[in-house]
Amino acid sequence: MAWKRRRKSQAQPPPPPPEREERFHAPFQDLKTSLRKASASPAAPAPPASTPTPTRPDPALLKAQQAAQAQQAAQREKRQEEQDQAAFRTAMSDVQRLPPDPRGRVEQAHRVGPISGLPSDDEASLNELRDLVEGRSVFTLQFTDEYMEGVAQDVDQHLAQRLHRGDFAIQAQLDLHGYFVEDAKQQVDQFLTTAYTIGQRCIRLIHGRGRNSPDNRPVLKEHVQIWLSHGRLSRMVLAFATAPAHDGGAGATYVLLRRSASKRR
Repeated sequence: MAWKRRRKSQAQPPPPPPEREERFHAPFQDLKTSLRKASASPAAPAPPASTPTPTRPDPALLKAQQAAQAQQAAQREKRQEEQDQAAFRTAMSDVQRLPPDPRGRVEQAHRVGPISGLPSDDEASLNELRDLVEGRSVFTLQFTDEYMEGVAQDVDQHLAQRLHRGDFAIQAQLDLHGYFVEDAKQQVDQFLTTAYTIGQRCIRLIHGRGRNSPDNRPVLKEHVQIWLSHGRLSRMVLAFATAPAHDGGAGATYVLLRRSASKRR
């Protein structure tokens, strides 16, 4: 029986070898070995960084660049000016010249220089104070709601009546409507100074009756009387009186000026 089993076992072929499994993918398996080798070998020194050497700009080149920039700026400015002029000519193309004024050319305002023979403001103030202390008045005054007059002490007292009648031709006038007191004072001062300097003798001041002021009070009329009879302006005035009814009445005043020192020669 044994030989039968041995023969049978020898007759059967040996079993096939088991199939070999594929190797598992391990990309970092050799990393440890590579790191060990890298640490064992000395690292090569890094090359030194090169520092750029600054280059000095060429003065001639820099000057040429600046000149070119200035020339470009001048050309831009010139083009802008030409465009502005062209736009102005286009906008004014339909404008027509006005006809000449039939009244003639307007002359420049007369410039008033220093007036000879008149005291300064300080001297006038001292004179007023002296007159007040001594009880003297520079002008003989009359004042009512409808009439006022003033005559200097050194002239005929009937001169105001002649002035009121209109015996003297009016050479200039000043309208004070719409002015406050301070502005009116400045206008009267400049107007009388100019008239006195150029040799005008009789003028008219239009101050109104005060109907539009509070309590219908003639504020400007009261101040005109003070301005003409006190201070520097009083040295220019011979007399003043309310204008006649046909030329303003209580709303206007005639003023007769002295002859200036330059006109006496």
